Amino acid sequence: MQRYSAFAIAREALRHHTGWQRAWRSPEPKRRYDTIIIGAGGHGLATAYWLGKLYGIRDVAVIEKGWLGGGNTGRNTTIIRSNYLQDPSAAIYEKSRSLYETMSQDINYNVMFSPRGVLMLAQTEAEARGYRRTAHANALQGVETQFVSSWRVKQLCPIISLEGPRYPVLGALWQPRAGTARHDAVAWGYARACSDMGMDIIQKCEVTGIRSEGGQVTGVSTTRGEIECDRLGIVVAGHSGALADMAGFRLPIESVALQALVSEPIKPAMDVVVMANTVHGYMSQSDKGEMVIGGGADGYNNYTQRGSFHHIEETVRALVETFPMISRLKMLRQWGGIVDMTGDRSPIISKTPLGNCFINCGWGTGGFKAVPGSGWAMAELMAKGQSPLAEAFTLDRFREGRFIDESVAAGVAH
Repeated sequence: MQRYSAFAIAREALRHHTGWQRAWRSPEPKRRYDTIIIGAGGHGLATAYWLGKLYGIRDVAVIEKGWLGGGNTGRNTTIIRSNYLQDPSAAIYEKSRSLYETMSQDINYNVMFSPRGVLMLAQTEAEARGYRRTAHANALQGVETQFVSSWRVKQLCPIISLEGPRYPVLGALWQPRAGTARHDAVAWGYARACSDMGMDIIQKCEVTGIRSEGGQVTGVSTTRGEIECDRLGIVVAGHSGALADMAGFRLPIESVALQALVSEPIKPAMDVVVMANTVHGYMSQSDKGEMVIGGGADGYNNYTQRGSFHHIEETVRALVETFPMISRLKMLRQWGGIVDMTGDRSPIISKTPLGNCFINCGWGTGGFKAVPGSGWAMAELMAKGQSPLAEAFTLDRFREGRFIDESVAAGVAH
C-alpha cells in the first residue's frame, strides 16, 4: 500500500499527481473464501479489518450490493460519543471512541476525527435527574463525562438560547472527548487497509440467497455467481431482516427511515455537538460551514432512503426554539437512511441458529459512533467464538429477558 504523508503529497505535486495508486482493488469474486462479510459499510469493513489485523484471517471477501459506504455509513450525522448508561453499552461505545482517536494513524488515512465535545441538553427536571444518574454511572465505568450547569452550556455554545419558549436549558451531560469524524473517510480508509491485506471488496454484488448444509453455512448466491465460504458475517444495516430470512431465522427488529439535513454553509458559529432530546433534534457544524441537523426516525416500517417533509419541519421547528439564529438559514439538502431498531434499542452481535453464520445489526440511530468497536467485537466473535464486548448483545437476550434498555432507562437511544 502506498503510504500517505506530507512527503508523498510533495512528491506527487512535482510529478503532477500522476503516481497515485487506486485506494483499493475491485477484483472479480473468487469461487471460494474462508470468510465472507455481507455489507461494505463501516461495520462490515471494520469487521474485515480487525479479522486481518488481529487474527491473520485475510482470505476474506466483503460483498456489497451497491457501492462502498453508500448505505448508512454515508447517510448519518457523524456524531461519536460513549456516555451511555448501561455497562455493556458504555463498554463497547467507549472502546469505539478510543479507537477513533488513533484511527487515522492506524490505517494511514485521515478520517478527520474531531474531539470537539458533545452536549446533551437537559430541558426538563426529569431529564436533568437522568443525566446526573448517567454521569455517576459513567464515573464507575471509566467514561469521562460530567453534568454541567446552564451557564457552562452557554459558555461552550454561545449561540444557544437558554430560555426556550417551551423547554429551558437546565444543564447538560458533557463529554469533552466525544465529537465527530468524516463518515466517508472511515469507509474509504478501512477499505484501503483491507485491500492492502489481500482482501477482496466486491461492489455491485447483491446476495440473493444463503446456502447451507447440515445446519452449517456453505456459501452465498449472488448476482455475480455462487461463492462458497466457511464463515459468514451478515452486517447489512437496514436489511438485516431480509438477509436473516434467507438464512432461515427471524430477527426481533424493525427497519425504519431516519432523516437528516444540512443548511447552507455559514461562518463558524459552534464548535461542539449539541443534542436536544426533549424536542428531538441534534446539531453540529461541518468543516465546510454547514449546520448538520438530525432528527427522529419515521413512525412506520419502510425501506426508503428519501425522507418526508413533516419530519424535517418538526426537527427544524424544535431546534429553532433553542437556536433562534438558524431560522434565517436555508436548507441545502436532506436525506434518509434505513436503520434497524430492536425492542430495547441496543444492537445484536451474535451467533445465529445457522452454524458459522454471525450477525451484527440493530444499531438503530447510533451506528456510526460504534463502527471500530463493533468491528472489533464482531471480528473477535467470528475468529474465537466469543467476545467480552459482544456477550451481552446476543440474540438469546430477547428470549431470556436480558434487555439492555437504553431508550427508556437512559432517555435516549442515539
